[in-house]
Amino acid sequence: MKKVILGVKLLVILYLILLIPIPEKEENLIEPTQNPFIWNQDEVWENLELSFLKAKSLPDKKLDSIVNSNLMELNFLVEELEQKTTSPTDSIYSYILNKYFEVAPFICAQEEKSDSYITIYNKVRRKIKLDSYHWDMNSSIARNTSYRILYGMRAASEEILLQSNSNDFVSTMFVKDEYSNAPTAEILGINIHSGDLLISRGGAEVSAFISRGNDYPGNFSHVAIVHIDKETKIPYFIEAHIEKGVAIATLNEYLKDEKLRFMVMRPRTDLPNLKSNPMLPSDAAYFIYNESQKRHIPYDFKMDYYDASAMFCSEVGSYAYKQFGINLWEFKSTISSKGTINWLQTFGVQNFVTQMPSDLEYDPLLSVVAEWRNKDVLFKDHLDNAVMDALITKANKGETLNFNVWQLPIARVIKFYSLVLNLIGKDGIIPNGMSATMALKNNDFVQKFKNCKALTEKKVEDFKETNGYLPPYWELVKFAETSIN
Repeated sequence: MKKVILGVKLLVILYLILLIPIPEKEENLIEPTQNPFIWNQDEVWENLELSFLKAKSLPDKKLDSIVNSNLMELNFLVEELEQKTTSPTDSIYSYILNKYFEVAPFICAQEEKSDSYITIYNKVRRKIKLDSYHWDMNSSIARNTSYRILYGMRAASEEILLQSNSNDFVSTMFVKDEYSNAPTAEILGINIHSGDLLISRGGAEVSAFISRGNDYPGNFSHVAIVHIDKETKIPYFIEAHIEKGVAIATLNEYLKDEKLRFMVMRPRTDLPNLKSNPMLPSDAAYFIYNESQKRHIPYDFKMDYYDASAMFCSEVGSYAYKQFGINLWEFKSTISSKGTINWLQTFGVQNFVTQMPSDLEYDPLLSVVAEWRNKDVLFKDHLDNAVMDALITKANKGETLNFNVWQLPIARVIKFYSLVLNLIGKDGIIPNGMSATMALKNNDFVQKFKNCKALTEKKVEDFKETNGYLPPYWELVKFAETSIN
């Protein structure tokens, strides 16, 4: 009995010791000096929904006539665009985007939807990528123009897709088959080449945060670079994971991780470096493939792309290409909103001028080859984005991430156990580089997200039952904002 009492006392003493807070180290944060992009077009979104409701009441022939007339105007604008080299201030891009927004609600209302909007979207994507190669992408006007067009047209296209039936839904968009000499393989019906960058969106809560947290909120949270063996043609995906750092995945392993979407990007063949060495993308992929085997590269929670001793996902691709003279993310990603910075700090992020996955889409050195998403998960992507946008708004108003201090001793024990697992080459429950306190705050973030999402989903179901269609994105954001406890 005495031994039991002694054991209990020792456990209580140990528990109390583990409750003692460790002073947090003051870090020198690298923060940007600009403001996040804001659409500020709530009235436009409301009018688009009104146009959709009006269009649903029109006879099919009248509706088709309106769609065809607008698509014809759009095609004329796109033909004019293709015949000239533009600057970021050229008004033609605004005309095209506004006309695209204007026709989208009418296509949404069609029983059998025209797919011409996809052709137009992809033509504009190709052209703005060509034009932006001559722009100063560090200027705010060039960044804003590129973002408004590429993100805005995607958003409109996806609202159409979400109102489509299964037969009309287009899972894969082929944009530009940028030529490559590198070995090739196939993934989900898309031909990929060694050196291609696959930008994807995961299904975890933190994936939504990564996608939406920077100054130009996007749709992607992860980057992997593909290495394809010259002899076997087997593809390998080199990527950085929070749980284990930089690792190599097979095709099955890569696809096993939940992906709500992914996009294939490839260096332009007209880049001077590729003209002198057409196999450069393959060389870059082979370099990082070998590098990840020669040494353990931990995950870089600080998001410091200047220090290659640890790497986050974007850094894997940029570091590989940097060795061969191609500097991706020609313009740096910035995270400026105070709420986002405060929340990311709790996860160990110190660099808020960095390289975010979504921003790679706007890099003029790369072509968009193709993009894939599944109808069943596309709405989940939109829903997660809306919840995250609402949480970021709350964070900017002073909401913080907290934890139950009484759980700290247990978290510290789990962290110690995780460190032991790391020493024998296994993944820990709490990732290497994440403290017990950070892990508990991450749990708080996940719980806030899940609570808000559950309430938002209920409002979505009510909306569908009342109105007979899926709510558009701006409605999702409203639902999420009113669902935060």
